[in-house]
Amino acid sequence: MTAVLYGVMIFVWGFSWIAIKWQQGEVPTEVSIFYRFAIAAALMFALGIVFKKLQATNRRQHLFFALQGLCLFSINFMAFYSATHYIASGLTAVVMSTAPLFNALHGKLIFNTPIKRNFGLGVFVGLSGILLLFGGDLIDAQWSPELLYGLLFSLLGTWCFSIGNMISIYNSQSQIQPYTATSYAMAYGCVVLLIIITLKGFSLEVETSTRYLVSLAYLAIPASVIGFTVYLMLVDRLGANQAAYLLLITPIVALITSSFLEGYRWTLYSSLGLVCVISGNLITQIKPSILAYLYGFVRRERRVDKISS
Repeated sequence: MTAVLYGVMIFVWGFSWIAIKWQQGEVPTEVSIFYRFAIAAALMFALGIVFKKLQATNRRQHLFFALQGLCLFSINFMAFYSATHYIASGLTAVVMSTAPLFNALHGKLIFNTPIKRNFGLGVFVGLSGILLLFGGDLIDAQWSPELLYGLLFSLLGTWCFSIGNMISIYNSQSQIQPYTATSYAMAYGCVVLLIIITLKGFSLEVETSTRYLVSLAYLAIPASVIGFTVYLMLVDRLGANQAAYLLLITPIVALITSSFLEGYRWTLYSSLGLVCVISGNLITQIKPSILAYLYGFVRRERRVDKISS
């Protein structure tokens, strides 16, 4: 069952990045995100009432729902949507794939979750991949500010996403089911977005183009209602680090989609960078005992080669 959930998430979120790109246009970012989660929250509450999935909650729990909504359903997506104004949507997905690294650090700081010995190596390899992905483009573009903005917005969104994961873990420890927490968090995220929209004086009008409406529907239902419910179920079952493992495969789907629909061009740097980002995250997930065995195996093979020569 867990493998099926992983498969669903990889493709649902893999295609969501190009849909985010298609939301760009005359409609302000905050308004597009507001409608996305307003539709999603309305569906979540409707289904929750019909199928009796919503738990009874108290005031303290709503405080954490609000914090989760701030991190997972408003600020982080404002950053991600902003990033796609400057860089290919697939690259934003690659940066988000560093979420397991953020989760490991936040887990240690907040819940005192042990960090594996191979974590440092994984971080080094993963960050090297980010540098390769963006370094080649930065050099070709003569250190274009747009690329830097895209990278910084992507990292900010990933950091907020990780903090939202930590709050989700706390909610689960408080015996709150992911469906209940997600429903209320989405609603609070909409409240935050509506406040920002009001303060900025934006209109709530939306585009009526087919591309905008189809991408909005996709982001609201498959990517949000299904996506976040399933993802937070995985966080509850496996923990934040293991659940975020699916984000290692999502960028491949996103970058392939970018290649066909955005004209993203692969280079030697970007190819090596993607491999490094995925490898770095994989290294952080491998048990230290396995790495020790592989290291010992390589050393034995070298000794055999020296003796043979």
